[in-house]
Amino acid sequence: MNNVNTQQNQNLDQDSAAFVAKYAGRDIQAGVITATMAIPLSIGIAMMSDYPIQVGLATVAFASFIAFIFALFRPGNYIGAPGIAAGLAPILAAGVATFGMENMAFIVFMTAFFQAIIWKFNWQRYLLMAVPHYLVEGLLAGIGLKIALKFLPFLWMLPASVAVCEDFWCDARIQIIALSIVGAIIFLALFKKFKDTKPAIPYFTLIVYGIVASLFIDVKMLEIEDVPFTLALPIPDFNSLYLWIYAIFFALILAIIDVIEQVMSNAAIEKIDPLQRPSNSNNSLLAIWASNMGSSFFGGMTNLDGLAKSSTNRLAGAYTKLSVLVIGILITFFIFNSHYLNYLPYFALAIIMLFVGVKMLLGLFHVVIFGPYAVLLATVCAGLVFQVGIFEGLVVTLIIHGVINFAIFSKIESMPTGTIISKYFQKFKEDDQEIN
Repeated sequence: MNNVNTQQNQNLDQDSAAFVAKYAGRDIQAGVITATMAIPLSIGIAMMSDYPIQVGLATVAFASFIAFIFALFRPGNYIGAPGIAAGLAPILAAGVATFGMENMAFIVFMTAFFQAIIWKFNWQRYLLMAVPHYLVEGLLAGIGLKIALKFLPFLWMLPASVAVCEDFWCDARIQIIALSIVGAIIFLALFKKFKDTKPAIPYFTLIVYGIVASLFIDVKMLEIEDVPFTLALPIPDFNSLYLWIYAIFFALILAIIDVIEQVMSNAAIEKIDPLQRPSNSNNSLLAIWASNMGSSFFGGMTNLDGLAKSSTNRLAGAYTKLSVLVIGILITFFIFNSHYLNYLPYFALAIIMLFVGVKMLLGLFHVVIFGPYAVLLATVCAGLVFQVGIFEGLVVTLIIHGVINFAIFSKIESMPTGTIISKYFQKFKEDDQEIN
């Protein structure tokens, strides 16, 4: 009888993604801890994306509220924490540079529209088959290198009181570099010690260290621009047919990358779920495109369930999406009280973002399990993404991948072209049959 009751309680827990009373205390604690890590990380990603910091934080808060609401009736995962993704930051920055900030709301709206179509027909499984996992790792590695190099100069950024140094190794710069080195050592040491138990500690300690250091040494501090939030239809203002076509293509690629990252995150979140509850990628995608579409009406960014934040949420003790609601509430406080964020030194933020970028770059080592070909192609993809561009790099790598496979089948295995094409599409058909 006890075993039956235990099973019933477990089933009840699995049916409640948004709130379970006995876990409320743990979820609230987890939300506070995860928000501690999510706020500086979101600030850095917003800066990398060339978006106002308040807009980035508003996107995270809005996505958190939507995630909690959808968890009430269509749970995708149980402890995933949504937010703006580091892997999408350079893509959004490229969009801002190409289309202008005034047209990015339309880009995000169309991204959500394409994601809604993918969700409606459950096409995300095909995307994972068309774009191999190791190429996604290569893509993220190239983006990680972009992020690392973007924030590297912040480690020796001069304070506002020093306009310029006659020599690079002036006293003011030496002080900043010394602070950065010590901060990085502290962060890495604490991350190594607490990454599997209390992952927010290195972030919190680094921020406190930076604030305390700024009381004694003049450093460059974060400056938050107060942005007025207005609701408006995401209507574009393009002056050429080329921009219309390119915007649609841009949004489609952004949607595909966002979906692939979400599905990959979902698989990882399922593995770390404390109650081993299964994730539903289609339900997660529903919450993602709904929040993306909603954010486009206030000029927000795209979002997904980030693995770093979700892992922190889990290790902090989260059991349900109540923790995500707490994250949204805390971030909302800082949106409307952004002056508190001006106490964050640039060098501390740079250490966090360099850490994120290097981790993405080191993701290439995950590809080793797929063999030498996958490592080589992922490395080529990373190089092209960094040197040429995100879209161009991925497309060129996919073409190279296709040409190599075609050559293998046609030359080595003497397979006719029609058979090769038929064999490629057959795997999608077999996947459909397995699902049905």
